[in-house]
Parts: sequence; structure tokens; C-alpha cells
Amino acid sequence: MIAQSTIADYVAPGVDWFALSPYLVPAAGALVLMVVGALTPTWPRGLYAAFTAACAVGAGVLSLFVWDDITDGAPGTLVAGALSHDTFAHLVALTVLVATALVALVTDGTLRGTSGDGPEMYALMLVAAVGAMVMGAANDLIVLFLGLETLSLALYVMAASDRRRTASGEAGLKYFVLGGFASAFLLYGIALLYGAARSTNIGEIVEYFQTSVPTERNDALVLAGVALLVVGLGFKVAAVPFHVWSPDVYQGAPSNVTAFMASVGKAGAVAAMARVLIVALPFHRDDWRPVIWVLAVASLVVGSLLAVVQTDVKRMLAYSSVSHAGFLLVGIEAAGHRAGEDAAGSGLQSVLVYLALYGVLVVGSFGVITVVSAARGGSSDLASFDGLAQRRPVLALAMTVFLLAQAGVPLTSGFVAKWGVIQAAVDERSYAVAIIAMVAAVIAAFLYLRIMVSMWLKPADNDDAVAVPGLTAVAVGIAVAVTIAVGVYPQWLLDATDVVSQYAR
Repeated sequence: MIAQSTIADYVAPGVDWFALSPYLVPAAGALVLMVVGALTPTWPRGLYAAFTAACAVGAGVLSLFVWDDITDGAPGTLVAGALSHDTFAHLVALTVLVATALVALVTDGTLRGTSGDGPEMYALMLVAAVGAMVMGAANDLIVLFLGLETLSLALYVMAASDRRRTASGEAGLKYFVLGGFASAFLLYGIALLYGAARSTNIGEIVEYFQTSVPTERNDALVLAGVALLVVGLGFKVAAVPFHVWSPDVYQGAPSNVTAFMASVGKAGAVAAMARVLIVALPFHRDDWRPVIWVLAVASLVVGSLLAVVQTDVKRMLAYSSVSHAGFLLVGIEAAGHRAGEDAAGSGLQSVLVYLALYGVLVVGSFGVITVVSAARGGSSDLASFDGLAQRRPVLALAMTVFLLAQAGVPLTSGFVAKWGVIQAAVDERSYAVAIIAMVAAVIAAFLYLRIMVSMWLKPADNDDAVAVPGLTAVAVGIAVAVTIAVGVYPQWLLDATDVVSQYAR
């Protein structure tokens, strides 16, 4: 009788299908690829990639419509408070979807004509994209963990997907083992925070710390939980000292997968860290902000210094990615000064703008690496780029644009991104970390200069033909156009994202 009464009294949560459509479209696309792909003959060349890109673009268009509804109305939550319905979530979603579409185009050139040319890789991309989007929108720590595992499990398989190369299997195994430890830290942190706040819902956690006056202090429990959460998310962000996996995994994984990890994976992890620290734990900002400061400085210094001594381009960009993680943490540290206040400052906006711009240019960078390394049997050492300007001048020019953008040269999107986070730090009087970030950018510029010198000034040591597949050329071209367009005229993007801090509460 008790069970029957409980079932009869159960009321299912309301579901706003249109608001959820940006998440449902890529999930449905993954199911179509797996089911239809298994029941039909091999699709025509390029159709798997085109379908994946179409799903991502379609979801992105729907996300723009939802964004417009939010700005016209008010933010809220979906599915009984499980997901946040705000512009923060949809800017992350747009970043993830654009990167997914570009990586899908690059992947076609990598897999076409090989035994891996099937729907599996593209389905994994769409599943991982949904996981990253859920991480950015999670309004519950358990939902955040589910999004993280959805993203991570797909990435483990993708990293080990090239069965022709031993390095790919090793990369997948290393990522899986270390990722499992990071997930354990994260889950333990969630458990401790639940023990202190009596809920995993972010809104309820904020309300608990804002309104309750506990008779027993649980500060130790909360601080231990926050520390474990930072460790788990720091691994996914590839922040020092949790970055040890990234050079080996970036180098060993297929270049298209590395592009996906550097863009989509980093976007989901950074968005989750911002959501947890800035939105869920503003009342403990004085506890976690110094830790983020240390992680930011360590990532900037270590990433920049170790990048310049590498001889493999993928390892160079792996350590460069660590340095970029430092810049993102500078923005989170700046946002932490005003976490929970009405005047939120520009820290959070600068982080999300950085993610969006970095996601595009890093996909373009690895798109070029994919093409060049394919001509050298998969080798991505610096010598592979010798004389690229003589063999493929347009490709060398595109890579130069991406390298200049990552260095933060004016009139590129990278300058806009780095200027934003440094300006946010200066606004909050975090002068030390802002100065360290600028010095680190100068050091890292030497790394990008080495690659440019190799392409433009060194003679080619071979006559290997560098073939550029059509869809890869489209992806690289789009990335170049975005990198230059935002660098020349960034105001439209800054105006569009100005409402992020207002709604991400």
C-alpha cells in the first residue's frame, strides 16, 4: 500500500522540450549515426562528417533562439532544477557546438579511406559534446559529474581509436587511468560538500550558506570538499600540477582527437569550474581564490617555459594549452573577487570569450597539423614543418595566423581573449598575476616563432606532397576567418556576451 501510494503521488517534472533542444539534437544525431550506420551500407564519402557538422550547427541555431528567449525573459532552471537555463550555459553550448562542427570536418580528412572511416568516431564526438554542454549548464553537482563522465569516457575511447599506432593506445590508457583518479577526487569532493550543505543542487547550496546559521561549524568539511573539487576539475583543465597527462595524450592521440580535447574538453572543464566556484560557492571565495591564483601562476610559468624546449609540435601545443589554462584561471580568479555580488565585473565574461575564441583557433591549428603529419606518416616533429611555405604557402599562412593569435598579437582573436582576462585581473587589482600573465605571453611567443621560422625560413628536407582534403580546408578556412574577423572587430562578440554575468547566478 505504501509503495502504491508513493507511485500514485509521484509528479513527473515538467520538461521544456524547446529549451532542451540544443542538448537533444546532438544526442539524437549520435543515436542516428550508431543505429542507422549499423543497419545500412557504408555512407558516401564525407556524409558522416557532414551529418555530424549539421547536427552541431542545427543545435547551435536552436541555442541562439533559446538565448534570445532568455534575454527577453529571465533565467531559470530545467528538469526540476537539474540544468541551469541561462546565457552562461548557452555560450558554453555554442562554443562546444562550433568546435564540434569544425573537428568533424577535419576528421573526415583523417579517416577517409582508412578502416576507421565509419560512424563510431562521429557518434562519440556528439556524445562528448553533449557531456561538455551538460557540464556548463549543470545546476546540480551530480548532473555535473554525469556530464563529466559522459565527456571523459568518450574522450578515452577517441584517444585510443587509432589502432594502427601504439602511441594512440598508450595515450588512451594513460588518459583513462589518470582520468579515473581525477573523477574519484571530484566525486569525493561532491560527497563532502553534500555532507556540509545537505544538498547537491547548486541553488540549494547557495541558499544554505546564505540563510542558515548552523550550530556546528562545517568549515573543514566544506573546505576539504572544495579542495577535492578543484583537484578533479584542475585535471580536466590541465592546470599545473595536474597537467602531467596532457603532453603524452596530446602527442599520442590522433590529431583530430587532440583538437577535440583542446577545444571541447577544455571548454566543458573550465565552464564547470566557473559554475562550481563562482556560482555555487561565492561565500567561500576567500578560501578558493588564493588556490586558483597559485594554479594560474604555476600554469602560466610552467606551460610557457616547457613549451619552448619541445621538439614535437603537438607537445609544444600541449604545453601551450597548459599556459592557456593559466590565462583562463586568471579570469576565474578575477571573477572570484566579486562572486555572489550584483556588480559581477568582467571576469566571467572574459573567461567565456577566451574559451570561445581559443576553441576555434586551436581546432584550426590542429587541422593544419593533421594535414602536415599525414604527409610524414603521422610524424608531428618540428622538422615536418620545414619549408611548408614553399610546398603549401596558403596552409603555412593559415598556420601563421593561428600561431600569431595564440601569441596574442593585435588584430587577431587571441589578442582580444588575452586582453580580456588581463584587463579583468587589473580591474580587480590583481596586478601581480596580470604582470606574470603578460611575461608568460612573451615567453610563449618564442615557441610560436620557432614554428613560423621552420615554415618560412628553413628549406624543405623532403618533397612529400601535402594533400589538403576538401572538408579540412573548409574547417581551417572558417577558423582563419573567425580569428581575423574577431581580431579586427571584436565589439559585436563583447556586446553579445555582456549579459553572461547578469544571468549566470
